Amino acid sequence: MKKWLLGCFSLFLISHCFANQTELEVIQRNSNQNELKIFDNRFRIDYQVDEITLLFFREKGTPAVILVRPDGSKIYATESLRDTSIEWFDDETYDIVKMKNPMPGPWQAIGKILPESKLMILSDIELHVDALPPLLFKGETIKVTGRLTNGGKPIEEGLFRDLVTLNVDFVSTNNKEYFNFGAKPVPIAELMDDGKGYDERPGDGVFTGEFELNFASGEWQPEYEVRTPILRRSLVKDPIIVEQSPISFEFTKASEGEEHHNLAINVNTEKVKADSLIYQGTIFYPNGETQVFNLEAQDKAVRELKLVNYDWGVYEVELTLFGSNINGREFVAKVDKQEFEIDKPIEKVPEQDKPIVPEMNLEPELPPEPELDVEQIILWAVVGNVLIMLIGFIVIRVFIQKKPLLGGLMSKLKKNKKGQEEQKVAGSEQKSDSSDEILNLSLPDE
Repeated sequence: MKKWLLGCFSLFLISHCFANQTELEVIQRNSNQNELKIFDNRFRIDYQVDEITLLFFREKGTPAVILVRPDGSKIYATESLRDTSIEWFDDETYDIVKMKNPMPGPWQAIGKILPESKLMILSDIELHVDALPPLLFKGETIKVTGRLTNGGKPIEEGLFRDLVTLNVDFVSTNNKEYFNFGAKPVPIAELMDDGKGYDERPGDGVFTGEFELNFASGEWQPEYEVRTPILRRSLVKDPIIVEQSPISFEFTKASEGEEHHNLAINVNTEKVKADSLIYQGTIFYPNGETQVFNLEAQDKAVRELKLVNYDWGVYEVELTLFGSNINGREFVAKVDKQEFEIDKPIEKVPEQDKPIVPEMNLEPELPPEPELDVEQIILWAVVGNVLIMLIGFIVIRVFIQKKPLLGGLMSKLKKNKKGQEEQKVAGSEQKSDSSDEILNLSLPDE
């Protein structure tokens, strides 16, 4: 499905000199060729080109190339910091330069460019990805392949493929009817053309990846992204449904005295063919032992698995399915680990007869507590406060102010007493004077 069209040209240079040729090839927008020769690191850009992407492979660790315009002016890697019409990405082994409205005419590249170069024009880049199966199960491992074409032809230039990464993401459609409602995007896999894993042959132009559907079931939309150091393009596919596991479990605890617990495996015959299912897994017992098991294909909607009764504890079962769905597609799916817990039995303690204890009054009788007299408590509180105030006054008077405790009071008393005595003396004198005056009033004898 064509989702995008790259409106720029990308130029691959791996320098090779042909001394007996001096002609320059012209880079044109409507060229039907995918590869052109270049001579002496020179090439020509036609006036019809309004955007171009140049890719130069050079010796490892050498400086970035320098581009020379037709007018002789030079473009360095740092030019992109000032000129918004230029994007430049330089690595240890290559440079990618993207320019808008390049100057028409002959150009030249200066640098340690690799020998035997050729010129590739990428005029119509397309990503082709094989459609995913219509029926998928959680836990499945899926193989997906993609191809890059240029003008309808596969891109066979290995150096270019080394710069391209193809990523696959699953994005939730946020459908409330499914378990993955509100889930974050899930990165699934990176498609590679290296001959490893599920990729059959390296460098054949077929990018292959594998991914396990170990996330929530529901409605997801696959998004494929082509990424280079400068360019990034996406391809969005129609939504798909990731179904729940096609089997379910029912655990039956062993009765007292039985040697095995029973695990029933129920098959959803509307999704898979029961007679095609092969079960392979491991049982983990509570005492640390493990048991590997296999169940061959049988035309039964319910399969039974016996678990040794090791009393109480947690029993775990890991299981992988091999079979065919109702569409006839073979699949391999891992089922989420199943845990079954048997509680520890509660030991019953036999009841014991209560000992007969003679009735005895072990506690001695205490005398009744006296009743509190509220008035007496208030009186003692007032007296106590007065004493505290008096003691505080004495301490301040004697030790802080350094004054005699009753000095001022005694002096006042003495003054009062002296004043009273003086008053008495004055009174007596006045009385004596008055008596004298009376005697003096008598007539003297003649």
